[in-house]
Amino acid sequence: ERGERWQKTMAVRRRQRLGPGGGRALLAAVLLCLCCRAAAERVRYSIPEELGRGSLVGPLARDLGLSADELPARKLRLSEEEQDFTVNEENGNLYVNERLDREEMCGASPTCSVSFEVLVQNPLNVFHVQVAIVDVNDNSPIFSKDALDLEIDEWTLPGARFPLEMARDEDAGSNSLLTYQLTNNPSFTLAMKENPGGKKQPELVLERALDREKQSSFELVLMAVDGGDPARSGTVQVRINVTDANDNPPVFSKRIYDARVPENLPVGSLVLRVLATDADAGSNGRVSYTFSNVPEGIRALFAVDSENGEIRTTGPLDYEGQSTYIFGLGARDGGGLTDHCEVQIDITDENDNAPEISILSLSSPVTEDAPTGTVVALLKVRDRDSGENGQVSCELSGEAPLSIVASSGGSYKVVTASALDREQASEHRVTVVARDRGRPALWSSTELVLEVSDVNDNAPVFEEAAYSAYVAENNAAGALVLRVQARDADAGANGRVSYWLAGGSAGAAGAAPLVSVEARSGALYAQRSLDYEQCREFAVEVRAQDGGSPARSSTATVRVFVLDRNDNAPRVLWPAAGPGEAPGAASAPAPFEVVPRSAEAGYLVAKVVAVDADAGRNAWLSYELVQATEPALFRVGLHSGEVRTARAVSERDAAKQRLVAVVKDHGQPALSATATLHVVLAESLQEALPELSERAAGADAPAAELQFYLVLALALLSALFLLSVALAVLARLRRA
Repeated sequence: ERGERWQKTMAVRRRQRLGPGGGRALLAAVLLCLCCRAAAERVRYSIPEELGRGSLVGPLARDLGLSADELPARKLRLSEEEQDFTVNEENGNLYVNERLDREEMCGASPTCSVSFEVLVQNPLNVFHVQVAIVDVNDNSPIFSKDALDLEIDEWTLPGARFPLEMARDEDAGSNSLLTYQLTNNPSFTLAMKENPGGKKQPELVLERALDREKQSSFELVLMAVDGGDPARSGTVQVRINVTDANDNPPVFSKRIYDARVPENLPVGSLVLRVLATDADAGSNGRVSYTFSNVPEGIRALFAVDSENGEIRTTGPLDYEGQSTYIFGLGARDGGGLTDHCEVQIDITDENDNAPEISILSLSSPVTEDAPTGTVVALLKVRDRDSGENGQVSCELSGEAPLSIVASSGGSYKVVTASALDREQASEHRVTVVARDRGRPALWSSTELVLEVSDVNDNAPVFEEAAYSAYVAENNAAGALVLRVQARDADAGANGRVSYWLAGGSAGAAGAAPLVSVEARSGALYAQRSLDYEQCREFAVEVRAQDGGSPARSSTATVRVFVLDRNDNAPRVLWPAAGPGEAPGAASAPAPFEVVPRSAEAGYLVAKVVAVDADAGRNAWLSYELVQATEPALFRVGLHSGEVRTARAVSERDAAKQRLVAVVKDHGQPALSATATLHVVLAESLQEALPELSERAAGADAPAAELQFYLVLALALLSALFLLSVALAVLARLRRA
C-alpha cells in the first residue's frame, strides 16, 4: 500500500567517564530509525540497546499512514504479548517500555530483533513491526581465570610458541573483536594466530633461552582490548614457571571438532571425543582435558572427561533456545605444556513444540447484518520449531459461517463466510486447529466464541392472519372480546411488540369505535354495549409494531360477530292494537272481521301477523288462542297465525265474538305479545252494522263514566279546602 521508504540516521555512541565534578557517565545516542516497507504491512525500526524507559523508537502511526485525527477511532494498540514496547494513544509514537539488553535477549547471535503485531480497528487490520536491537559496547573482555599458569622447560628453544587462553566479550560485531597486548619482557613476546573460525588466538613466543638457575619464574600481564568506541579491556596475569626438560607439548588431532546432535538428547549422552597426543613419556606425556574460557551456560550443558576427552551432555539441549554451541578445549600434559582446539556442536531440530495460537483481537459480538468477509478475529500462530516442523497450517472445526484466511507473518484472519442470522444462532463456537508438518505432526487448538448481536430484521408475525371473535349482544362496556398475539424473532427492543388499531369498520355502526386494543397485551375490549339488531358483525385491523429503529410492523384482521340474545318481544302488525290494549295507543276503532253464520269448520277468519327483531330461535314465533267468547268456535294456527273456525257456526253463537291470541318467541326466557280480534257473526256487512254501533257505544261508556268521577273528585277536594280555610280563620279570631 505504501512504497519503500528508508530512513537511516547514523548512531553516535559516546561514553564519558566520571569526572572530578561527580558527573555521571552518559550514553548519548542518536536514534537509528529504520522504517522499511519491503513487504506489505511491515514496518522496521532500529534502536541501540540499553535505552531507558520512555525512549522514542519511531513515529509508528505516521509510518502506518494514520493521521492524528484518525487515532481515536482506529484504536492503535500493540498485541497483548508484547511487553518491551508501548504505543502512545494520543500521538501514535512507539516508545521503549523497559530497558533492553541485547546480550540477554539474543546472546551471541550476530543479529537481534524483536517482532510484534500492531492492531488497528475500524476496519480491523494487523501490521507487523520489527525492531532491530543494535549492540553498544557495554561489556568488557573477560578471562575465565585470574591467572594463567604455564610451565616451560629450560631447554626449550627460542621461537617456541605457547597458546594462551582467549578472552570472551559478550558484545557483538566490532565490539567483540579483540586485540591482545603483553607487558614488555625481553624473554617473551606476543604473537597472534588466526583460527579457522576467524578468531585470533594469542600465543606466547619465547625470544631467548631460559636458564632456570638464573630466573625460575616470570609474571606477565595479558590485556584484551575490544573494538568498541570507547574501547573496553580486560586483563589476566600470566605466570610462567621454568621447569626441567618437557620438550613436547600435547597436540590435538584436529583444530576444530564438530558434531551434530538432536535436541532433547538424554542427559549423559556422548556428543564427541577429542584427542590430543604428547610424544613425551611418563607424566610429561599424560594429557588432561579441560574447558578453556567458556561461559557458564556451556558448562551447564556439557562436561568434558579430563582423562579420555569425551564430551557428554549435562543438561537438556533445546534447538529453539540455541542451535549452535562453539567453545574451546585445552589439553595439558604433566609438564605444563598445553594445546587448544575449538569445538562446534550443532543442534538439529526435533518436532517437540506444538503450534502456539494467540488471539490478537476478537470482535464479539458482531452484528448479524455484517457483510460476508467481515474480519471478526485476528490470530497469531507460532511454532518454535524450524523447517517443516515449524510450518503451520490452520483450519476451523465446527459448524459455523466462518472461514480462516492466512495473512502475512504467521497471522490469520477469521472472517464471515456467509450471512449471519441471530434468530437461527445467537452464538457460534468454532475451534481453531493449528497443525505443523512434522512427523509425527503436533497440533494445538483454541476455541473461539462469537456472539451475534441483533438487528431489527424481522417484523412481528401474528399467530393467525385473520381472527374471528364472537360476542353476545348487550355485553358490558370493557368486556374482553379477543386477545391477539404477534411474535418477533428479534431480541430486546427489536422484539418488543406493541399493538394498536390500524383501521377497519369498527366505527361503522356509530361515531365512537366499538373496540379498543391494549398496547402491551394485544387484548381487544368492547368500548360499549353491542346490539345485534344494529350491527351483526364488523372487522378491525390490528397493527403489531416492534421497538426497533426503524420499526417494523404487520397487521391482522379481526372479524367480530355479534351473537343475538332474546331481548326483543314479538311485535303484532295485524290486527292493530285497539284502545286500551297498549299504553299510548291511538283511539282508532278496533279491527273486526265478519264471519257468515253459514261458515263451516276451517273457515279462514283472519291472520295474525307478528314480527320479532331477534334472529334464529329468538325470532321463531308461535301463536296460541288464550281467550275467546266461544273457545270452541275458533282456533289459531300454531306457526301460521291463521284464525279459523273450529266448527260450523250455529244460531246459538253470540253475534259478537272477542278473540285474544298470544304470540311467543322461542328464546330463553320466551317473550310474548297479545293480539285482540273482534269477530261479528253476520251474513252481510249491513247486518253487522248494528252490532258494531252498539260495540262503539259500549266502548264510549267507560270514557263518560270516567269523566263523571273526575268532576266529582274535584268538587270534593274544593269543598274540603274551603272548609279548612274557614276553620283556620275562626281559630285565629277566637284567640284574638
